[in-house]
Amino acid sequence: MQLTGTQLIGSQDIPGTGAEFHACDPATGEALAPAWRGADAAQVDQAARLAEAAFAAYRETGLEARAAFLEAIAQSILDLGDVLIERAMRETGLPRPRLEGERGRTVNQLRLFARVVRDGDWVGARIDHALPERAPLPRADIRLRHIPVGPVAVFGASNFPLAFSVAGGDTASALAAGAPVIVKAHPAHPGTSELVGRAIRRAIQQCGLHEGVFSLLAGPGNDLSLALVGHPVIQAVGFTGSRQGGLALMRAAAARPIPIPVYAEMSSTNPVFLLPGALAARAEDIAKGFVASLTGSAGQLCTNPGLIVGLDGPDLDRFVRQAAEGVNAAPAATMLTTGIARSYREGVERLHSHAGVEPLARGAAGDGPAPCQAGLATATAQAFLADPAGLGAEVFGASALIVRCASTGEFAAVAQALEGQLTATLHLQAGADDALAAALLPVLELKAGRILANGFPTGVEVCDAMVHGGPFPATSDPRTTSVGTLAITRFLRPVCYQDIADGLLPPALRAGNPWGIPRTER
Repeated sequence: MQLTGTQLIGSQDIPGTGAEFHACDPATGEALAPAWRGADAAQVDQAARLAEAAFAAYRETGLEARAAFLEAIAQSILDLGDVLIERAMRETGLPRPRLEGERGRTVNQLRLFARVVRDGDWVGARIDHALPERAPLPRADIRLRHIPVGPVAVFGASNFPLAFSVAGGDTASALAAGAPVIVKAHPAHPGTSELVGRAIRRAIQQCGLHEGVFSLLAGPGNDLSLALVGHPVIQAVGFTGSRQGGLALMRAAAARPIPIPVYAEMSSTNPVFLLPGALAARAEDIAKGFVASLTGSAGQLCTNPGLIVGLDGPDLDRFVRQAAEGVNAAPAATMLTTGIARSYREGVERLHSHAGVEPLARGAAGDGPAPCQAGLATATAQAFLADPAGLGAEVFGASALIVRCASTGEFAAVAQALEGQLTATLHLQAGADDALAAALLPVLELKAGRILANGFPTGVEVCDAMVHGGPFPATSDPRTTSVGTLAITRFLRPVCYQDIADGLLPPALRAGNPWGIPRTER
């Protein structure tokens, strides 16, 4: 498929008018054709007005039609074949197996949301039947369903060019909710984004939907992002990226005459607590698993284990020796962009030069334009507690800090000092560590969206029970998730109907339940 470097606004290919930019191969530094020009404010408005025009019909599509649309997107992405994988490899430096796996995840989550749509539980239908004879006052007939909030802006993530990008979880859940979507492509992989955007466009045409259900805009810098978030048609935002970027979008959304929610997934160090019984039983095995989790994908995962907390002593020493050996042996990896590589290098240097930190290990340095040199360091719990903001800050990449606790009492103090996290992990030995785990769990429940045992947080299952969220600054709103079927609720709001005639009610609330969906009735 020939890339055009244009904006995909509804069914039209429209050249941008802004600054010229290219994708760049981070392994070689080569600029990749074609050239793009960024979208301007008029093109944002054009895409938004199309989304507004599509909303009325799309939000009332039947369950089967909407589910079939999501499945058509999945198939259209698969139909791209190797062209998609090869372009993504060149734009991201990620290896083929990782990208093929990510394509599978992207397709599967679209199919998962198709199942969610068909099930109809997301409608949240509730019916309180009229009680005309109730004394002292009768009760009206009161019914509730959820409707989409309106057109949604989605920002593609740098580290997941497929699963958190144009047709990723934010887009899939918004489309499942009945909300048209305008995606801002990440400027590091515009070619990958265009390919997937065209796949979505084909599915729209196949399903006979309004062209404004989806548009794709591209451009570097902040002006496009702020124009999109500030447009009055946009009613919610999905974002995965840096804390700085997420906060900027939150400020822009809050400053609108009518503020809108921003669902931003931003930063997390994902603490891993090594309880004494587990360390005594399997310190070396845990260390090997930790190094594999830390260095995979050059550490460019939002669930990367960046903070390890353990009880000082011979067993933690065993863990440290094995982990340092693994990090020292880690080969140089290519990061997604030169900018991310620069930020990573600066973050590691800042951490390792901290007065309370002792550097332990560094991997191979590499000589490409965007190298990742794995890093490992250690500090005492007291040093961490003296500067939790500095030592607990995320370094996006394969860098971790081991915190040595003088007593198990310091475990809870370190946990209390943490910022909000996407995940927290306990490595524990049944029986030996139960009391300490029970004491830590209530603290971690208030700090993280997902708590796991005897594993590592990288690898996020897309399923009904998954939570990929957490208290600020892990996300901007801890009440929801960006992965899993609960993600659909971000783009819905409840509407109540009182004493509305059956013929005027939406199908989900009519007598006889014509959609056959779950309903709470009393």
